[in-house]
Amino acid sequence: MDESGRAYDEVAVGESFSRTITITDTHLVLGAGLIGDFNPHHVNDEYAKSSRFGTRILHGMITSALMGAPVGMYFHGTAIAYLEHAARFKAPVRAGDTLTTTWTITDRHDKPQHGGGVVVLSGICRNQEGTLVAEATGKMLVHARAVARGDATCVKARPARGHTQR
Repeated sequence: MDESGRAYDEVAVGESFSRTITITDTHLVLGAGLIGDFNPHHVNDEYAKSSRFGTRILHGMITSALMGAPVGMYFHGTAIAYLEHAARFKAPVRAGDTLTTTWTITDRHDKPQHGGGVVVLSGICRNQEGTLVAEATGKMLVHARAVARGDATCVKARPARGHTQR
């Protein structure tokens, strides 16, 4: 990987990043197939017309995944693992909605044994009208750039448990 994303030693508490995406009918259809949820709220126009939402809505799981995508791209090539992701859905998402997810770094936890640390995040997702449709929290384990460069003044990586250094 090209490590074009932000590294642990390059991010600060309070830093934010965003991504915008427009939801299409394809998101609803592929979402149903990908996760195996063919609930009529998502796939049946006639049923959805009589529901509390009035139209088909995007799966919460897909909304959550779309919220997580900017995190993966922000830490492109520097991420070790996405450790946690929890979302709460506040309003329906429909085909045609344009969603903007904004993540803010709320904390950092050094993990020298992993050559970086955990970045703690808080995210909100709003539609084109400014309506809050979801909020989330996440934790990403991220490499430090200094470790990748071998900089002796920064956090040094240690071998993972059960592994020996040669």
